[in-house]
Amino acid sequence: MNYLTKMKIPFYKPLLAATSAAILASCGSSAPAIVSTPIASIDTIPLKVTALTDAQFKNWPEADLVYDTIPGMSVDRAYSEIIKDQKGTKVIVGVIDSGTDIEHEDLKNVIWTNEDEIPGNGIDDDNNGYIDDIHGWNFLGDAVDENLEFVRIYRKLKPKYEGKSASAISEANREEFILYKDAEAEYNKKLTEAQQNLAQYQQIKSQLVAAHQAVSSQLGKEDYTIDELKAMQATAQPLSQYKAMLLQIQQNVNENIPKAIEELDGAIDYYSDQVKINLNLDLNGRELVGDNPDDLSDRNYGNNNVMGPEADKENIKHGTHVAGIIAAQRNNGIGMNGVAQNVEIMAIRAVPNGDEYDKDIALAIRYAVDNGAKVINTSFGKYFSTHPDWVRDAIKYAADHDVLIVNAAGNESLNLDEKMVYPNDQTPDNAIEISDNFLTVGALNYDYGSKLVADFSNYGKKNVDVFAPGNKIWSTTPNNEYEYLQGTSMASPEVAGIAAMIRSYFPKLTAPQVKKIIMDSGLPVQANVIVGGDRLNTQEFSELSTSGKIVNLYNALILASKVSK
Repeated sequence: MNYLTKMKIPFYKPLLAATSAAILASCGSSAPAIVSTPIASIDTIPLKVTALTDAQFKNWPEADLVYDTIPGMSVDRAYSEIIKDQKGTKVIVGVIDSGTDIEHEDLKNVIWTNEDEIPGNGIDDDNNGYIDDIHGWNFLGDAVDENLEFVRIYRKLKPKYEGKSASAISEANREEFILYKDAEAEYNKKLTEAQQNLAQYQQIKSQLVAAHQAVSSQLGKEDYTIDELKAMQATAQPLSQYKAMLLQIQQNVNENIPKAIEELDGAIDYYSDQVKINLNLDLNGRELVGDNPDDLSDRNYGNNNVMGPEADKENIKHGTHVAGIIAAQRNNGIGMNGVAQNVEIMAIRAVPNGDEYDKDIALAIRYAVDNGAKVINTSFGKYFSTHPDWVRDAIKYAADHDVLIVNAAGNESLNLDEKMVYPNDQTPDNAIEISDNFLTVGALNYDYGSKLVADFSNYGKKNVDVFAPGNKIWSTTPNNEYEYLQGTSMASPEVAGIAAMIRSYFPKLTAPQVKKIIMDSGLPVQANVIVGGDRLNTQEFSELSTSGKIVNLYNALILASKVSK
């Protein structure tokens, strides 16, 4: 499932500034000459006490700790001081996701085009197995909605094992029976949670709407400030109760009430989808695709419509947002700037509204590799898998062809050293990586301090490699729009953009070298941070990932110039 979280209204806390230490670096004539000072020593600077402006929020992942006192990736500084007018080479980035709006005003000029394919002739001109794959491939066909993986497992195995005890199961079926029981337990747990959360949010919204309507009528306006609410005379019930309720919301979340209601609607939609779609045992979304998802050799399926079947494009929001973070056209006077220039986005639709199929992901990775991608972004994941070996083989295939995969860590505040997630290049039981081309990214908050780690982000000293901005990220959404979204889904493409920049300006570097440069060049943080949004759970930031660092483009380019000599 897409690693996207429902937008929470964040608190602002002070941000720390940073200092830098001087190191001289330069490189050969084939890459930009760099004489710059990497950023270091970021834990001993006075606090910033002013809140971020709207402009700063929209650009915070590109900010620099030294200049802006915001824990971004020093993207703007890298362009102004290092890249300047250097051109670089084109890099194709495969975005395996829900689909991408390739017509978006800020993306249409950076979309990959398969020049070996003649559009619309119904012929596989380049003999790659995909007819008219002009901008990528849609492995989902006309399918949109899908179950979670454990629901599919539970439905499939229920007729075989329902009502049976472990003692009645043969040794040959024991592993499958354990999988069934795990899936059954997870289904019952998640369904109960979704139903309870849906009812709770619906009740909260009902109360909030009633309070808001009463107060709006009293004040004569809907978009009232906290000062106006405080000054409102409310001696009679229930108006005084409504006032107290709304004041608490405004004071706690620093948001106006119409926006809070909008956020509640998002939560209600999310849990409603969970109940009606993702956890619905009667749904079989795959029947629209027409293949056998348990047969990897059955590859004649899907189509070239990378924007999916829906005219409103709503279900490709996630993939469009991810693509924009990586490569929205820079400095074109509209929208926003992606991290990377010299990038072409290869759109690969393989992630439905629900859990992805292992077959689709395995084939999507291979498709990206075979068609020239040097970086692949995978902002999705799940905790059950029926064919993990197919995906692992695809990861190894990418490694064999020098392709870097940048992967989102997940949004459940879990320690991935203890909990297996798919896809991954290692397991909690075995820390040895299956390849050296797989980079897993956790999510940062814009708040440099104890709340530096986004409260939803997964972590793990062995299984998460780095952290990057992932909370309240502004990027492209379908139909020429832009929106804030949050999740490790947003952190991963921030790093994919950095990887693409390294591969553009230092094309001789290998995928493992690029991975190591990103990890080694980040900003080390020694402070304790809150994990999972639980103030009672604080850990050293350095212990939450292998590198213990924040990704930084400025430093990465300096280190890349040294390694590429």
